[in-house]
Amino acid sequence: MQYDTTASEESIRTTMAALKERGHLPELVSSRTEALARIQALIPAGASVMNGASRTLEEIGFIQYLKDGAHHWNNLHEAVLAETDPAKQAALRKQAVLSDFYLGSVHAVAETGEIVVASNSGSQLPHLVFTSQNLILVVGTQKITPDLDTALARLKDYVLPLEDARMKSVGASGSYISKLLIIHREPSFSGRKSHIIFVQEPLGF
Repeated sequence: MQYDTTASEESIRTTMAALKERGHLPELVSSRTEALARIQALIPAGASVMNGASRTLEEIGFIQYLKDGAHHWNNLHEAVLAETDPAKQAALRKQAVLSDFYLGSVHAVAETGEIVVASNSGSQLPHLVFTSQNLILVVGTQKITPDLDTALARLKDYVLPLEDARMKSVGASGSYISKLLIIHREPSFSGRKSHIIFVQEPLGF
């Protein structure tokens, strides 16, 4: 199966309807530029923001936008990276799970509405599961799959080899699916907002 081809309009509509039924707030933009503009509109000034390592966020210009510092947000990731004391940095990282907004991407979204995210360290998973009141997940439509089984296959057969090669290219030992999250729904009683921004471009792995 081709895992790097953007989804059809019918597939996108089906996926967005399933996600809405499961408690998410899906939307579609046509370009990475529009995706960044949408993020800027969603996050109010003064909000605390944390993000995971994400090729997608890099490709839409979000990481550079954060670094430029013109956003008027409380950038928790910057504070974590700026701390040189390991113990203090670990404490800041734990505190950052309470961010008002968490931004990242996912590895696959099934047309039936399940979202698949894998992690080696697990650092982004608390945000996704519970702690951040607002999620903004930016997803290239090439990550849409027909069903959950295919979503898991995309992760194992396509994403992992690419991420493993990327990690080895920067001197790390490689990558592993140490922890796997399947988001079946966002329950209404949680009061959280789960924004899924689909982009009609291939983004990330």
